[in-house]
Amino acid sequence: MNILIYAGIFIFKAIEEALRTLHIIVVSNGKKWLGAIVQFFVAIIWLVVTGTVIVDIKEDPLKIFFYAIGSLFGSYLGSVLEEKIALGYVVLMAEVSDDVAKSLIIRLRKARFGIKSVLGGKEETVLLMITAKRKKTDEVIEIIRSFDKDVEIMTESVNIVKSHL
Repeated sequence: MNILIYAGIFIFKAIEEALRTLHIIVVSNGKKWLGAIVQFFVAIIWLVVTGTVIVDIKEDPLKIFFYAIGSLFGSYLGSVLEEKIALGYVVLMAEVSDDVAKSLIIRLRKARFGIKSVLGGKEETVLLMITAKRKKTDEVIEIIRSFDKDVEIMTESVNIVKSHL
């Protein structure tokens, strides 16, 4: 009987932590209602799991261990989910030589990425600023590296500001 309680504590605590991570992701990406709905389920699961752990905790301190292990696993699972979901946008910056820049810009525009170019810091270089969905980051990097294998690429998470005019 106790093994089922321990398994339940572990599983539901892991689910709670993963949903908590999902909540942070969706709210930080402007999806307030979805975040509120996810938080509703987080609260219910937290109450049930915590209540289960607290009951007879002195007689069965192993519940604490399974609660903590579920929290650890759920936190890791939430991080993995965050990488898979990859909501939001990123700006990738790469400084390339002037002779590579024109062809690279054409290729990136064909792939439907937003691009701004500025004369680079070094002589005869161009700084490219490419806007993409986070899910497309690897694709952008692959395209850039196909033109210049040694290029340094920097990324930054961004929020897109939309006009309501």
